[in-house]
Amino acid sequence: MPEQTEAEWTKAELDELHRVGEIRVAGSRKDGSLRTLTIVWHVVVDGVLYTRSVHGDEGQWYRGVLRQLRGAISWNGQTRDVAFMHDDSRDDAIDAAYFEKYGRGSSSQAITSAVARATTLRVDPAGATPEA
Repeated sequence: MPEQTEAEWTKAELDELHRVGEIRVAGSRKDGSLRTLTIVWHVVVDGVLYTRSVHGDEGQWYRGVLRQLRGAISWNGQTRDVAFMHDDSRDDAIDAAYFEKYGRGSSSQAITSAVARATTLRVDPAGATPEA
């Protein structure tokens, strides 16, 4: 097995991210400072962390993330610098993961709507090079 680099999620991080109900996410400004951390729902699918904006492209945090495609996430007292990348390649699996994690209530229906699906972001540790 290849050595884990700093720019990869560890298995422990992914397991913990899978278990926690919410993360906080913030985009970076041009000067490198972070915008306001905002609570979002997220899922881990096949070892990759994904999140969406329930308000679609009108979500403030989402618009902030898109400006630099860099930022940070925070969960359980940990903070990690991350890179964001639009990724609609796994939307059906991501929908299924949201339903499995959060149930089938109105909030899950909203996060799996066409409006939210259009904002699917892959979240990788900063410095990581996502696989094609």
